[in-house]
Amino acid sequence: MDVPSLRPQEPALKADPFAQLKLLDIQELDSRAAQLRHAQATLPETAEIAAVTAERRVVEDRTRDARVVVDDLAAAQAKAETDVEAVRTRRVRDQERMDSGAVANPKDLERMQHELATLDRRIGVLEDEELEVMEQLEEAQQALAALEAELAGYDERLAALAASRDEKVGGLDAQLAEVVAERPAAVEGMPADLLALYDKLRASKGIGAAELRARRCGGCQLELDTAELSRIKTLPSNEVVRCEECSRILVRTSESGL
Repeated sequence: MDVPSLRPQEPALKADPFAQLKLLDIQELDSRAAQLRHAQATLPETAEIAAVTAERRVVEDRTRDARVVVDDLAAAQAKAETDVEAVRTRRVRDQERMDSGAVANPKDLERMQHELATLDRRIGVLEDEELEVMEQLEEAQQALAALEAELAGYDERLAALAASRDEKVGGLDAQLAEVVAERPAAVEGMPADLLALYDKLRASKGIGAAELRARRCGGCQLELDTAELSRIKTLPSNEVVRCEECSRILVRTSESGL
């Protein structure tokens, strides 16, 4: 049968009661700094900017596709105009030859008249095709303009959100700078071993030191049992107490309920 290993008992840390009380002031500063950093990281504008940017990306893709359609239709219209103009030029040339009397052979005249009729029909077909392409191009241009207006709306919205975010970040930065500037004076003269323990606990738990208030740990918010309270009551005031539940430093005050 395996015997559970016992964790070695850490030697009791000693620190002046006043230094222990100062931990609460340091913790308050560190908590305020953490709250300000959290506020910076969780600004609603940041999340909204990400959501709006994702929406804009979809519209941007649609806009890019719409531009391709417009460009293709514009090229098709240009080609249709060129084709119509080429056939018209040929018809004018043939008509001028007939009108000038350069063609005297009746069969040649008949053939050219037939060709002119064919060219007229061809011009009609090409003009219809050109008109259809022009209508499609107009619709595509309207669709593109609507998407570009939608993109502009997204850009305005993003600019407003960024301005609001930057203003809030600036305010939070100023507050954080004030809090950070207060910390060196708060930790000045603190025992190195006590401060090291506090920093280690704060790094892993967020709160390194908490007040023992009304028999409750201010870190984990659990009430200490009677036996533990009795044990703490017998400890000298310079012994550093740790919460048996969360391991944070417990700072005793007149409000501890001991």
